[in-house]
Amino acid sequence: MDFGIHIADFTWRSGAAQLGPALARHVRNAEDAGIRRITVMDHFWQLPGLGPVEHEMLEAYATLGFIAAHTEKAMLHALVTGVIYRHPSLLAKQVTTLDVLSGGRVGLGIGAAWNEEECRGLGLPFPPVAQRFRELEETLQICLQMWSDSEEPYDGAIWQLERTLNSPQSISRPHPYLMIGGGGEKKTLRLVAQYADACNLGVRDELPTHKLDVLRGHCDAVGRDYDDIEKTAMVAITPESTAADLAGIAESLAGVGFTATYVFAVGIDEPERVVDVIRGAIELG
Repeated sequence: MDFGIHIADFTWRSGAAQLGPALARHVRNAEDAGIRRITVMDHFWQLPGLGPVEHEMLEAYATLGFIAAHTEKAMLHALVTGVIYRHPSLLAKQVTTLDVLSGGRVGLGIGAAWNEEECRGLGLPFPPVAQRFRELEETLQICLQMWSDSEEPYDGAIWQLERTLNSPQSISRPHPYLMIGGGGEKKTLRLVAQYADACNLGVRDELPTHKLDVLRGHCDAVGRDYDDIEKTAMVAITPESTAADLAGIAESLAGVGFTATYVFAVGIDEPERVVDVIRGAIELG
């Protein structure tokens, strides 16, 4: 089981003015603890359930560039990019750029987006759900084409590209790690089966085994080997959580086929505490 740290809250005791040095220490500490993946949210306001919307939130791709400069080994990506925030060719270029500059350590986590309040507040478009999923599928197709040897045009229902040139190409081949987040059974998991290297499912009161069964069905329908898709989970810890608690959850997840657990904090304003819990879980095996 790999452990990742998902940085979903930047409201730390050190204060907003010291976020740069605090984040650099945090990610170096995470690598030193044996944490193999570091991710950030792709939101502009804090999310309900994690804190007030006014709490500190950093833009994902600028933050990933900063983290890449302060780490050496961990895989980095957004968990997950909202498809409506960036044109697909720009997104492919951003991920490629970070992959090249990090030495092949940056992937793409992506989903259909959901935060209407955030979009309305900042004047961002928020299309109906059916269009967001059309955009998601075309974005996946465009990114994969730009990461291939093809420079042919792309003619979609939403986007048209005359030449899908992408130079330099990503170091990660055949393309950067590609994760689709979410457990929607009709659309999201079908897209995972068709396009992705990995899925990401939230874990709350019970293991998402039903979602895995649905994913297996979609794999059968599109002729994809279910075992080729990495199953990853998102797990919350609180100030009361212990390393043994986290190790127990990870063991249960591994038992049904998950190979990576991304851990995020709720109500913890000392980033060192998050790393300590994950380190302890790693040491417990």
